[in-house]
Amino acid sequence: MSQRHLVKAIARRWPSIILLTLVGVGAAVAYLNLATQHYSAHADVLVVPPAKQSTSAVAERTIESYAHVLGGRSIAARVVEDLGLPGSTGSVDRHLDARVLDDTSVLRVTADSTRRQQAADLSQSAAEAFVAWLEAQDTDLTASVVDEAATPTDPSSPAKLPWLLLGAILGLLAGLVVAAVRNAYDRGIHSPAELEEASGAPVLGAIAYDRSAVQTPLITSLGTHHPRFEAVRILRTNLQFLDIDRDNKVITITSSLAGEGKSTTACNLAIALAQAGSQVGLVEGDLRRPRISEYLGIEKSVGLTTVLVGRVALDVALQQVATPGLDVLASGALPPNPSEILQTSAMRSLVSDLRHRYDVVLIDAPPLLPVTDASLLASISDGAILVVKHGETGLDEVRTATERLRSVGARLLGTVLSMSPVKELSRYGYGYGYGYGPEYFEKAAGGKRRS
Repeated sequence: MSQRHLVKAIARRWPSIILLTLVGVGAAVAYLNLATQHYSAHADVLVVPPAKQSTSAVAERTIESYAHVLGGRSIAARVVEDLGLPGSTGSVDRHLDARVLDDTSVLRVTADSTRRQQAADLSQSAAEAFVAWLEAQDTDLTASVVDEAATPTDPSSPAKLPWLLLGAILGLLAGLVVAAVRNAYDRGIHSPAELEEASGAPVLGAIAYDRSAVQTPLITSLGTHHPRFEAVRILRTNLQFLDIDRDNKVITITSSLAGEGKSTTACNLAIALAQAGSQVGLVEGDLRRPRISEYLGIEKSVGLTTVLVGRVALDVALQQVATPGLDVLASGALPPNPSEILQTSAMRSLVSDLRHRYDVVLIDAPPLLPVTDASLLASISDGAILVVKHGETGLDEVRTATERLRSVGARLLGTVLSMSPVKELSRYGYGYGYGYGPEYFEKAAGGKRRS
């Protein structure tokens, strides 16, 4: 996969990336709440030379040595005694630190503690102890506390911002790694461009995921401006302008695997073609799991198989439905050997008869990969349309299905991307009529997916 495709694939998984980033921030917040908080306070001591000398007369090395004293064990021992602390001198010494402020004769002693007031007491006591210690030394220098310790209000550690940033970065990296791993194992079709590349055929249309499709699989139960209705009309228009120099009257509609929406696509396309004024014949060619008769509410005991075995005439088996101009040939009784019955000369004669009766004949076929029925039907048709389920049908499955059609000399007229997320389609401009965007669709949709 190219770098551009990889970036797009990871971008599709932005919800999980954001989620893991927030998890990282949440973990940092949890750590900050559980970690022991330390507070820091400081006091400043000015080392002063005799009046006849300037403060610059205090040698730099002298000041540095005094800083070691201020933060050392002798001062710590005085602090323990002054504050009456139960701990040892070493335990206090670990919490004291002294340094020289830049280019000055000021020593800053800093103390940290898990308690606010104790941090202030430790630093103030250390500063006063150093002043007393220096007065007891045989030196002309004196010292005074010029900035007394104040009780801190906020903890000095753990620092919130660095931990929050660390949590966010680690969460983001985890999200990117998870997205990359998922992408490596995800071979599904996620866009019309990927589908066209995998199949080598044009994408004739894309139908967005509509949760209400379980209750309303047919477009006749929808408003004329419903986005799913609009998507089927776009599919109808693209089909009518496909390869206009060739006669595409008999079309097999199939999929790679079951549950990709081929039967509902066949029904709705037949209805849309009939509404546009065409005489349409719809054949329920799936003799294993027929669904068209269920969707259209027609009798399925008499149909394709009963005509092929000569039990009834075609005129008797054809059934009219509520849409004018649309006749349906149901599956009939399901045979034990669908593949054998579909490759008979009787089937070829039936297709030829239907070709002369109707402007367009649509054959709903079983999936290509599990059985050979769809390949047989496509070979006696003018071409096939492959329905592909967004995100679940794999690239390899589409390629294999395409090869199955080519191996029997069948033409793949185009593909239909079904059950696509609304935002994905709006990004590519598929599935919407003029003036209708994803907001309209989201307002209109509800329920489960249709398989």
